Amino acid sequence: MMPDQQLFDEKTRRKLEQLMLAASRVRAGAIKGERRSVKRGTSIEFADYRNYAPGDDLRRLDWNIYARLGRPLTRLYEDEEDLAVHVLFDNSASMNWGAGEANKFDFTRRLVAGLGYISLTTNDRLMISALGGDTFGPARGRAYSVALLSYMVKLKAAGRVDINAALKAYALKSGRPGLTMVISDLFSPEGYIDGINALLAKGHEVALIHTLAPEEIEPPLAGDLRLVDVETGAPQEVSIDGGMRDLYMQRVQAWRDDIRQECSRRGVHFVAADTGSSWEKVILYDLRRAGVVK
Repeated sequence: MMPDQQLFDEKTRRKLEQLMLAASRVRAGAIKGERRSVKRGTSIEFADYRNYAPGDDLRRLDWNIYARLGRPLTRLYEDEEDLAVHVLFDNSASMNWGAGEANKFDFTRRLVAGLGYISLTTNDRLMISALGGDTFGPARGRAYSVALLSYMVKLKAAGRVDINAALKAYALKSGRPGLTMVISDLFSPEGYIDGINALLAKGHEVALIHTLAPEEIEPPLAGDLRLVDVETGAPQEVSIDGGMRDLYMQRVQAWRDDIRQECSRRGVHFVAADTGSSWEKVILYDLRRAGVVK
């Protein structure tokens, strides 16, 4: 696991600040954001409040609420599109796998933090949820960046997660649909398709990021072994030679191809992420190529 609380450095932070998340199949909201939009306008119709963040125009503070409740709230107006961003990630025990920086959960935490930081920078409505139940948000604005990083650093990967059940439960309670990114190794016997279908049925535009460690793609194992499921503790005696290893790798590739095809049929963006490469590549290249990041 990561030895310190540094999820990403200042150089990476500056790269992320140049990006924005985009959805092509969901309706954007009307809360004023900081998005680079062709629909930038000047409407003065009141829409909502959010907590004051440093740099906000003081003329938009609601001084009556501040005097009554002691809370500085900024008035928001229908002026420019924003996006509801949902980031759902697997924090089951199987995610705590992989050596050093290739650890799947460390990779996932940095990826979630990076996506969340982009969303906060462009003033989108951000909701982050561990499939095991812990949540962050809803949040909007850069003022929540420190809280986001603190939340991600403290999280642990443990126990089992029924991905189908977790995604269906989130679809029921998620409220406003938006761009929804699901990050998981998909090691769930119950499957994932019903959960993805539930999100789509609620109007979400979905991106599925399938994370595997290098050892799971090309295992450096041989001989007679006793393998133990990290989530259930169930043991399995196996003998692995060169032929068995090749067959395993072929089946992993076939599994990923099947996931890609299932996503393609449903209009879901799919990214196969190898945690042996940089997490930044998923944002700067893979999701950008998919049109989810601009």
